[in-house]
Amino acid sequence: MFKPVFKTSLLLGTAIAVTATAQAQDVRESRQETVFVTASPIRDSQQAAIEAKREADNVVDVISADTIGRFPDQTLAAALTRVPGLAVESDQGDARFVNFRGGRFRYTTISFDGIDVLGADNGRIPRFDSIPAVITSAVEANKAVTPDTPGAPVLGHINIKTFSPFDKEGFGFSATAAAGKRDLNDAETERYALRASWSNDRFGLLAFGTLDKRDRNVDNREFSTLDTDGDGTLDSLNSLDYRQYGGYRENNSYGGKAEYRPSGGPVERVFGSSIFYQFADEEERNQYVFDFAPVVLESSGRIDGIAVSRLLEQGRYETSTFTNTLGLDVETGGWRVTPRLNYTETENLARIPLLNVVDFTPISADYDISNLDDPVLTPYALGTTMPVDVNNLGENLGVFINVYSLLETESTKGIFDVEREFARFDTVFKAGLSYDTREADGGFTQAVTPGVPVNANDFATQTPWDAELTNTFGGVYYRNEALRAALFDALGAGNPGFSPVPEFSPDQVVGIEEDILAGYAMATSTFDWGNIVYGLRVEATDFSTTGNQVLDGVSTDIDASNEYTNVLPSVHVNWDLREDVKLRLSATSGLSRPTYTEARASQTVDPTVPSISGGNPDLETEESYGLDASLEWYFDAASILSAGAFYRTIENVIYPGGTVIDGSTIAPGIFAPGEMVPYNTFLNGEAGELSGLEFNLIYSAADFLPEPFDGFGASGNLTMLDSEFFAPEIGDSGVNRPIPGTSDMIYNASVFYEKFGLSARISYQWRDAWLSTTESGPNLNEFWDETERLDAKIQYNLPFEFRDATATVFLEGNNLTNFMDRRYNDTPRALNQIEAYGRAYMAGFSINY
Repeated sequence: MFKPVFKTSLLLGTAIAVTATAQAQDVRESRQETVFVTASPIRDSQQAAIEAKREADNVVDVISADTIGRFPDQTLAAALTRVPGLAVESDQGDARFVNFRGGRFRYTTISFDGIDVLGADNGRIPRFDSIPAVITSAVEANKAVTPDTPGAPVLGHINIKTFSPFDKEGFGFSATAAAGKRDLNDAETERYALRASWSNDRFGLLAFGTLDKRDRNVDNREFSTLDTDGDGTLDSLNSLDYRQYGGYRENNSYGGKAEYRPSGGPVERVFGSSIFYQFADEEERNQYVFDFAPVVLESSGRIDGIAVSRLLEQGRYETSTFTNTLGLDVETGGWRVTPRLNYTETENLARIPLLNVVDFTPISADYDISNLDDPVLTPYALGTTMPVDVNNLGENLGVFINVYSLLETESTKGIFDVEREFARFDTVFKAGLSYDTREADGGFTQAVTPGVPVNANDFATQTPWDAELTNTFGGVYYRNEALRAALFDALGAGNPGFSPVPEFSPDQVVGIEEDILAGYAMATSTFDWGNIVYGLRVEATDFSTTGNQVLDGVSTDIDASNEYTNVLPSVHVNWDLREDVKLRLSATSGLSRPTYTEARASQTVDPTVPSISGGNPDLETEESYGLDASLEWYFDAASILSAGAFYRTIENVIYPGGTVIDGSTIAPGIFAPGEMVPYNTFLNGEAGELSGLEFNLIYSAADFLPEPFDGFGASGNLTMLDSEFFAPEIGDSGVNRPIPGTSDMIYNASVFYEKFGLSARISYQWRDAWLSTTESGPNLNEFWDETERLDAKIQYNLPFEFRDATATVFLEGNNLTNFMDRRYNDTPRALNQIEAYGRAYMAGFSINY
């Protein structure tokens, strides 16, 4: 039977009533956590999230599931940009890492339902683009962490609340399907999500699965800039690198949860959960490199004697995380006891079969680099004005470079937390112990075969690039997959020992073992004016790695270990100045351990640059001490105005640095004896400081404007930062640099309207330039330029339901300003990379029961 009704559907169909009792229960479970909210409509969702923030015992922001669902965000990384002071680092248009308060992403830790997990990329840092937003019931962004925070982060901790089978009594079901396109090459996208649950008074089951797949077509231009007159300024260009990336990217996840709530007795809850999420990048690369004598930046003219090479690839990158938790909640003798056991494994692999085609025929070209955002090069036969096809220059040499890397990690962690309220002293005491044992194994190898009997010219198509940027040089698509198959067939003919996946040699294998023992004790004392949260966390780390390390320019087998203990106190004061005004003051401490990539005893070789990168087992852990202050005015039920300030001292700042070595000592089959190549590694800096101001406004017009204008609302936040550290290994006597990954300014703004079943929201994000965290090079001078993003979403809840099932249709758009990412060396004038990926549009529907 159909019944007409105006109802706002929820993301994956979940709704709960947010009551004071529910909030108190969640706060009791974790003093830093807040009630998770999945209310409706937007105003109710904001109201519940704001109330959760208000009742928290530390500086925290909350995003509800419904709020996440109403933004055009495909992944959790994009959704988290809505939190004040959070920004993201992207790759080819996909948000990937989260920067808490504009700081580097290594200063943020992540947990699922309070259990911290490994980062698949490097054992530490989580990649948020692997986590679909639709599996999340709520996100808690803790900015001033308490002693029970796992990992003791420098700047913040993100706790992802997952759905519970008890969110809906009886049977629940939700499904979402959507499809769309990018306007660059009409690349297609598709998205699916499914969740089913069942529960009665005692037992509940839940299962979910998601798939987000997007074809891609990314325009990329890279540049090699020089200082030709020795004045310290990059003033010339000697290489133009034109690339287009194709293929597809895919996020998928699946998992489930079983929960039992006995009646009577000390045991309140027994549960088990399992979550798997994966990111896969099937990459096609068509790349043209033109090398020539230096020309002045921002000039135009003609160049003779240009050397041309092509790099063609059909490769794959994957990262995955599989995390499993068993838990028990017990109330006995006035104590709340919550033991947990977690097992997590991750995998990070890259298979990059790359054909480097070196053409022996030099050419001439007209060039125009007056606008490096769109460099123009038109090729001709040498010394003439006769057009030439750079895909068929005649004789060439094909060098096949087969790259393979793998890092697999395992972690088993036991946690035992206890909590008790001492009513006589208005104090809640909490303490816990955890032990985490981790192992990581893998390696990196590359097989180089010159003179392969495959001619890349035979695999060129006649189809020019569908490019956002100018294509006057003759870039076409190649049949990359067929070329890869031909290469493998040719190399395998008469060579039964050939494998498309090369094996690691003993000096290419890396092994890592780590044990972390942690304990904490804390208390929350309540007074008429508010409360104080105080306590101490202690973490003891035992780290070891086997492999090889460059010592005095020579690769040497080593077995390195490092043991250290960190004592991390904190105190938080929450003062209710008025019923609607709260002041928070915090003093905290934290740490950031070297990642497994940074501290590994092994090297990787990139013969296309060329360069060598290696770990540094002697790195010290970054340590921080900080102060936070926040003033919050809750001027309406669904509105808040707040201002905050924070300061961190950070010792042992880890940064990318390096030197120049004889490449043949590490890769004799690739580099000739005496061939000097850059060696990139990681070093510790000194005297790091990070400070900032942040402002946040969430406003709902429901209680201020008459109908129909009462459906309007807005939110905005602004963060201003300043950071610096000393890099002693850069230059003759060291230099001061901003902390990598830190912008000077970040702001987000959004406007929404929700009324009569219609929900619409438009959002804008902007962040200032920042020093790259991964590719700054030995001079620590590569920056990401300022970025912006304009997104919008509109959805309509169909005005009827069928047997309590509701339906929603939606339309969303991303990167509506067609923004392009830029990177530069030293100054924006010395651009070294620009990347265009186009606008994206998607339409779909959801069914919730």
